[in-house]
Amino acid sequence: MTAGLTGGIGSGKSTVAKVFEIFGCAVFYSDDVAKRIYFEEPVKEQVKKLLGNQAYLSETAIDKAYISSKIFNNTDLLHQLNSIIHPAVGKKFEAFKTQHAGKIIIKETALLFEARLEAQADKIIVVASSDELRIRRVMQRDHLTKEEVQKKIQSQLPQEEKIKKADFVIYNNEEEFLITQALAVFEELKNES
Repeated sequence: MTAGLTGGIGSGKSTVAKVFEIFGCAVFYSDDVAKRIYFEEPVKEQVKKLLGNQAYLSETAIDKAYISSKIFNNTDLLHQLNSIIHPAVGKKFEAFKTQHAGKIIIKETALLFEARLEAQADKIIVVASSDELRIRRVMQRDHLTKEEVQKKIQSQLPQEEKIKKADFVIYNNEEEFLITQALAVFEELKNES
């Protein structure tokens, strides 16, 4: 059983993913894997060809600000970059599934719907949170202005749309218990696997 775990920026996907890890699920952190993929030789060459050497600050760091500035308003460039990164992450995910056969696998990914990866999951879990809470979290975490966070939120599929496509919704709103909600989802996934 593979469940896709997603949610808008600042919703708390990673926190929920860690809860599923505690329950014994194998969690594949797509965004972390994608960050590492940038440094694998064939990918690095393609990224440099597409965006220039400035995309890399060093052997271990990409220039996020530079890359964002190049792709933010250029959907063609964004699609080209995604066509380099997403297949490479997909291969890692297939290997991860083989390695963790028999376990419930949670694929944590910010852009599950935007990258059209729903087919890779048997069930979809969306982590939802109020915009105010998401903005506050991201401002604190990434040291961004409110306007910068709002732009990031607007660049993603609206939360309401994600909720409509979900099999399960976990509300990370600091009102309902996260662990109780995640446990209920975990029990359902166990029953269906």
